[in-house]
Amino acid sequence: MKVTTRALAARTCMALVVGLSAGLPLALCPGMAATATADPVPVSPALPFPLPPAPPYLDQAFYSPAPARVAAAQPGQILAARQVHLANLWLLPLNADAWQLSYRSTNTRGEPIPAVATVIVPHRPAPSGQRGLLSFQFAEDSLSQNCAPSYDLQMGALPNPLNPVMQAEFVEVQSMLQRGHAVVIPDHEGPNAAYAVGPLGGRITLDGIRAAERFAPAGLPGAATRVAMWGYSGGAIPTAHAAELQATYAPELTIVGTAAGGLMSDIRMAIDYNNGTSTFGGAVLGGLFGVAREYPQVEQFVDRYMNSLGKAVRLIHENQCVALQFAGFPFVNIKGLFDYPGGDPMRAAEIQPVLNELTLGNRGAPRSPLYIYEAPLDEVMPINADDQLYDTYCRDPRAQVTYTRDLLSEHGSAAVAGSASAALWLDARLNGIPAPTGCHNRDVPTELLDPGAVAAFASTIGGTLAAALGMPV
Repeated sequence: MKVTTRALAARTCMALVVGLSAGLPLALCPGMAATATADPVPVSPALPFPLPPAPPYLDQAFYSPAPARVAAAQPGQILAARQVHLANLWLLPLNADAWQLSYRSTNTRGEPIPAVATVIVPHRPAPSGQRGLLSFQFAEDSLSQNCAPSYDLQMGALPNPLNPVMQAEFVEVQSMLQRGHAVVIPDHEGPNAAYAVGPLGGRITLDGIRAAERFAPAGLPGAATRVAMWGYSGGAIPTAHAAELQATYAPELTIVGTAAGGLMSDIRMAIDYNNGTSTFGGAVLGGLFGVAREYPQVEQFVDRYMNSLGKAVRLIHENQCVALQFAGFPFVNIKGLFDYPGGDPMRAAEIQPVLNELTLGNRGAPRSPLYIYEAPLDEVMPINADDQLYDTYCRDPRAQVTYTRDLLSEHGSAAVAGSASAALWLDARLNGIPAPTGCHNRDVPTELLDPGAVAAFASTIGGTLAAALGMPV
């Protein structure tokens, strides 16, 4: 197996760190002096195969460290680290260096919370000479911490047919690893699996980037690291919110571009669009339950006004992964699950501040370039909301937004058709090529017709199949 100098340095560093006791400080690894903010944390070795990893609810020492330790840390500060083995389809090992980081983040009330992210570094060198970092947000779309990517992507994790999106989107992660970029994957729903809460996921995402930059074995150049973010559908929600929040929450990060597809820009419009009319209405309803987990005022509203049928539906939805969120209760009348005396429950005065916070565009345009791809035939996300978001952002003369409407796709097929073009756009940003200035929008029959898209898609599939056979990434 070919091992690069960087990979050897990382492994040597990790071996040194593992040899330290938890109470000793961590010196910077040789050859990694640029990572000047490395956190003094030991790195535990990976579990030996075939010992399976414990699901998060049985692994609370890592996923939920002592509250006092979390509160004493700074956002993005690493609390614990361990090497892990990742796999395609839970069994076919990915030949790349991978770790899990437990770190401190912040919820929407400004309170410290624990978070977990997976960091992956390929063996191949960075094409530009400087390793870029992609933060990839999966469409977790679940109400259970056990559906999180940190667990599902590990070799030996229990195969979960109710969580198929993870394994499908893992191919997109590998497309960026194959291009020589490191990847960090946050469990962006947080410790309470707060599905569809963009402001929470955005903070966890930004702190995951901070943690990856501070993790010496990853060999990243600290705050100088060129960083991009990518997410589709449920993964686009925290991605887009992170892009908006970065200027105020994590201004030191060098974000060079963000790609968001199948984007829910406005939660009110999404509920109206799916109310009793969509096969994916259950997924939007699950998002409402996720919001209630993070915002006490929404939980109180749901508890007070949701009728007995709604509460029964909620009981079934709770603690389920993405497949049941989408397949359960098609064409559900979301508003009909409430007995609200004022009419439309989504217009109730007491929850408007939360809905405003969940709606993109209220903080202004991101300070970094943004690539949005969406299908007008999307049966989950209303295209009008993304059109309005584009117009809102582009009122700012500093905005850099590229917006593509894929005319022949719907929600699922647009994720596939747009993936290659998004990867190529992100790859250019991570290699130091500036994004176009200003705002640009276009309508295309399919993004697969974009220059280089088919070749990039085929190369990714081929590389992933090779990786499944043991070839180093």
